[in-house]
Amino acid sequence: METAAFHSLSQALEELFGSTVRLAERRRVFGGDINEAYQLVLAGVEDSGIGRELFMKTNAKDKLSFFRAEAAGLEALRRANAVGIPKVLGIGTEAGSGGYAFLLMEWVGGAEHRPDYWEVFAAQLACMHRAPAADFVTDGAYGFWQDNYIGAGRQVNTAYDSWIDFFRECRLKPQFESAAPYFDQSDQKKISRILERADRILIEPEHPSLLHGDLWSGNVIAGNDGRAWLIDPAVYVGHAEADLAMTELFGGFPGAFYKAYKKAAPLQPGYERRRDFYNLYHLLNHLNLFGRTYLASVKRIMDEYL
Repeated sequence: METAAFHSLSQALEELFGSTVRLAERRRVFGGDINEAYQLVLAGVEDSGIGRELFMKTNAKDKLSFFRAEAAGLEALRRANAVGIPKVLGIGTEAGSGGYAFLLMEWVGGAEHRPDYWEVFAAQLACMHRAPAADFVTDGAYGFWQDNYIGAGRQVNTAYDSWIDFFRECRLKPQFESAAPYFDQSDQKKISRILERADRILIEPEHPSLLHGDLWSGNVIAGNDGRAWLIDPAVYVGHAEADLAMTELFGGFPGAFYKAYKKAAPLQPGYERRRDFYNLYHLLNHLNLFGRTYLASVKRIMDEYL
């Protein structure tokens, strides 16, 4: 899953599209809060099968590791060959005082939803969750071959043979430790009890699944084909219902999606009881990234599982 790395944007474009390529236009794309994003319009190129428009993310030069991890996650999802995933073209850094790190991908957005958009996406996601996942983890069943990021926060992906152990040790514990300044002594006792109870709340899955890892509505877009494409992953191998739980966290998907998903991949009993426990991870991450606005939601879920 090595990604091509370039020393400049001009080098990347020339190696990808030939010496006659030129950047005709750079259009700012708004919507994210971590990176800057652009639509690049190219001229002087033959049809390469990628098109003459690219998507580029940029950040500070020292953030190249963010893009390297994102590229690895996208390539893992593409290997599942189930859902639309933008092709990664390369990463790199632009030198100089105004330099930046960048991630280049094919441009896929812009079409209207097909009438069966959500039903097809649900079936594709279920297929992705059923795809073989053993190649993405070393010395265990759950995790990923490298650590990566959930938003701007580091995500620990140390391999474990037990899903419950993985979720407790690599998802909840690091977030609770980062959020320690928000909790008093009484809260810390609750946290200890919650972590101890993980094996009574969660269950082991029927099989490990490759997960998007940050599956809310903002990371699902309509591609050129009118179908759903996934972007901005925080990939790892885990329990499929952790992905499904996050789809319900920030507004949720339409009912047609859940009906179709459950038809394609029936859930293990008790999912509704476990859903908030999975989403405690994402709310803790938001607490650590964005501040105490999320503290009340975190404490509500903590009390739910005591």
